[in-house]
Amino acid sequence: MKRPGGLRWWIAGLIFLATLINFLNRLTVSVLAPVITAELHLSATGFASITNSFLIAYTASQALSGRLYDRIGNRRGFSVSIVVWSLASMLHGFATGLFSLNCFRFLLGLGEAGNWPGAAKVIAEWFPVRQRALGMAIFNSGVSVGSVLAPPLIVALQVKFGWQATFLAVGALGFVWLALWLAFYQPPERHPRITPGELALLRADRAPEGAACQGWGELIRYRQTWAIVLSRFFADPVWWLYITWLPLYLFQVHGFNLKQIGQFAWLPYVAADAGSLFGGWASGALIARGWSVDRARKSVIVFAMLCMCTGLFAASAHSAAAALTVIAVVLFGFQAWINNVQTLPSDWFPDSAVASVAGLGGTGAGIGAMLFTQATGFVVDHFSYTPMLVIAGALPLAGTALLFILGGPVRRLSFEKELI
Repeated sequence: MKRPGGLRWWIAGLIFLATLINFLNRLTVSVLAPVITAELHLSATGFASITNSFLIAYTASQALSGRLYDRIGNRRGFSVSIVVWSLASMLHGFATGLFSLNCFRFLLGLGEAGNWPGAAKVIAEWFPVRQRALGMAIFNSGVSVGSVLAPPLIVALQVKFGWQATFLAVGALGFVWLALWLAFYQPPERHPRITPGELALLRADRAPEGAACQGWGELIRYRQTWAIVLSRFFADPVWWLYITWLPLYLFQVHGFNLKQIGQFAWLPYVAADAGSLFGGWASGALIARGWSVDRARKSVIVFAMLCMCTGLFAASAHSAAAALTVIAVVLFGFQAWINNVQTLPSDWFPDSAVASVAGLGGTGAGIGAMLFTQATGFVVDHFSYTPMLVIAGALPLAGTALLFILGGPVRRLSFEKELI
C-alpha cells in the first residue's frame, strides 16, 4: 500500500489558526485592561464580572456546542461558532460601560466555546490514536501562539488606532478564517484531496461505533465522563487565572506600564506553546516505543501536573523576572496536561460522542474558572494576589487525582460494563 498522505496535518493547521484567532479575540480585553478599567472606571470586582459574563455563556455553550457538532458536523458547526464570536468581538468596540461589556462578553463566550469540542471531534475523525495527542497539540498551540501575539499586537493597535478600533480589527480576522474553512474542509470520507492510503489509515484505526453514547443523560452515567469534568473543574482555573489577570497583575504588583506589558506579558505563553507541543509529542513517542496508551498518557499528565504545582512559588516572587519565570513553568505544564486530558474523550468514547464529552469537560472547566475568577476579584480588592496564587499551585494535584481515580485505565470502553 502507498504511504498515506498528509492532509490531516493541514486540517490540524486550520484548527490551529481558528484557535489562535479565538485567543486573540478573548485576550483583547485582558491586554487592554489598564486602559479600559481606567476609562470606564471599573474595579477589580467589576473587571472580574466581565470575565464571568464570558464564562457563564462559555460554560453553558461548551456542552451545547458539543451536542451541536455531533449533530450537524464540523463544517457547519465551526462556521456557526466563528461567526458568533467574531461579531461579538467587534461589538466590544461599541461598549460604553460595564453593562454593555458584560453583554458583549456573554455573546463572545457563546461563540468561542464551540472551538474546543469541535476541535476534539475534528482530531478524532482525522487522526489515528497514536497521533491524536500530537494533533491536539498542534491545534492547542494556537492558544499559546495567540497569547504570545496578543500583547504586542493589541498594544500596537491600541496605541495607533485606539481600543475601540482594536476590537473591530481583531474580530474581523474570524471572517478571513471562515473563507478558508469553507473552501478547504470536508470530512475524511468526502474530502476530494484525501489519498486512498490516508483514508485507509483512518478507517483501520477507527473503532466500530457499537453501543455509541449519544445523549447527555447517558454520558453522565459513565465515571470517565465525570473524571474529565471534575479534573478540568479543578485544573482549568490555573490557566484562567493567568490569562485573565496577568496584565493587571504586572501593572498593579510590579509597576508595568502598557508598553512593558506589550513587551513582556507574552513570554510565559512561549513556554505554554512548548508545553503543548511537548505534551502531544511525548505521549505519542511513548506509544510508538511500545508503551500502552494508559501508561503514556498518565506519565505525561503527572509530569505536567508537577510543573503546574510550581505556581506555589509565584506567591513569593519578589521581582517581575522571577514571577514571569515561574508562570512560564506553570503554563508549560498546563498546556502539556490539558493537551493529553483533551485527548482522553477520543481514547475512551466512540467518535459520535467525542464532542459531547469534550463539551461536558469544558462545562466543568468553565464552572471552576467562573468561581475562581470571581473569588480572585474579591480577594485582590480586599487583600492581594498571594492567596489565589497559592491556591492555584495546589489545584492541579486535586484535578489529576480525580482524573486517575474516576477514570481508571485509558482504553476504549466496554459500555455495558463501565456504568457508575
